[in-house]
Amino acid sequence: MFRIQLLVSVLLCCFTFWFHISFGYLITCSGIVPMRYRNDKVSITDFGGVGDGKTLNTKAFREAIYRIQHLRRRGGTLLYVPPGVYLTESFNLTSHMTLYLARGAVIKATQDTWTWPLVAPLPSYGRGRERPGGRYMSFIHGDGLRDVVITGENGTIDGQGGIWWNMWRQGNLQFTRPNLVEFMNSRGIIISNVIFKNSPFWNIHPVYCSNVVIRYVTILAPTDSPNTDGIDPDSSSNVCIEDSFISTGDDLVAVKSGWDEYGIAYGRPSSHITIRRVTGSSPFAGIAVGSETSGGVEHVLAENIVIYNSGIGVNIKTNIGRGGFIKNITVSQVFMENVRTGIKITGDTGDHPDNQFNPNALPYVKGVTLKNIWGVKVQKAGSIQGLKNAPFTNICLSKINLHGMTGPRSPPWKCSDVSGAAIEEPPTCSSTLPLLSSLLW
Repeated sequence: MFRIQLLVSVLLCCFTFWFHISFGYLITCSGIVPMRYRNDKVSITDFGGVGDGKTLNTKAFREAIYRIQHLRRRGGTLLYVPPGVYLTESFNLTSHMTLYLARGAVIKATQDTWTWPLVAPLPSYGRGRERPGGRYMSFIHGDGLRDVVITGENGTIDGQGGIWWNMWRQGNLQFTRPNLVEFMNSRGIIISNVIFKNSPFWNIHPVYCSNVVIRYVTILAPTDSPNTDGIDPDSSSNVCIEDSFISTGDDLVAVKSGWDEYGIAYGRPSSHITIRRVTGSSPFAGIAVGSETSGGVEHVLAENIVIYNSGIGVNIKTNIGRGGFIKNITVSQVFMENVRTGIKITGDTGDHPDNQFNPNALPYVKGVTLKNIWGVKVQKAGSIQGLKNAPFTNICLSKINLHGMTGPRSPPWKCSDVSGAAIEEPPTCSSTLPLLSSLLW
């Protein structure tokens, strides 16, 4: 009977991995959203923009985008930002436009925080992520848009987040800090060849979106900058993240889908998320799912990832009261160096928006495949800790090779309330994930 259970576990693991490779992730980023050629082109200088780093350009950006929105040129319009430093307050984009930053162009957020507009909380969160009530609008914002591109020649979008970080540290925030770029309820978004720097809060946040491509971007923030996640696909589908470098103060990429009872009620999952060829460092996680997963997260592939000088390599996290699901997750071809914990899958991470969450709303985690993961200078190899009344199932480990600080011996794992299989090295979680070293993929 035990042998049959082992065989079933292995077959389920193999099928999950094969299904992902065969059906889920063959579309490249360029196939999700084609790059548009814009027939109409205007420059921010046509609307009085001045790139001296001192002049406030809010009026110029808003007038340029108003013109794009209302003239509606066939094929859309490209807004060109020439070299220079363009100081501005936050502004909204519009459909069928390209925001193009030339080499040497910097769009810089004003530090006059009192001028920042407020927007309603996201319905899947029920309140601001940091503070009750509304939240500050992102620096560059879009809601209900189609066919929008932010690109260029590696120009920079600078959120000047230091003043916001200090407000957070000092407990002076009235509302949740602004993201650097956020798209809501939008479709057909491309973000490429731009440097994002010093975001007040999360850097790039597509929420309730579909068909989003983020590639060839660089995202930078100090390691002590609070909650400066790199890219957070949130209740979104068909998102492709490729060929990027991220070094921030929080998770490099974190897939989310709403917070406790609000996310459960909103009920919009994140699905078909592809993350490829991302390199970076963070005091928190390299690749994360959660912890806000109340709408569900499924069909996620992360491959060819390099993580160094980080807290956790791969972190899949949820909590009692979250509800929702995490299923069909594949992480493959990962190298990590100098991390505290290589792999962490846990059901007791993350806070709650209020005390109204349902303690009986237990998440379920099923079908997680971690394959071909190698690391050096890993203080702790990993832990997989499910929930007593909702054990994690079909957790499949294959070719996990994480070396400690002083030699090749892998540090010990800690596991509970989990079932699945470990195939080939190392012998992990022996009581619940038996080693089947004779079996190969």
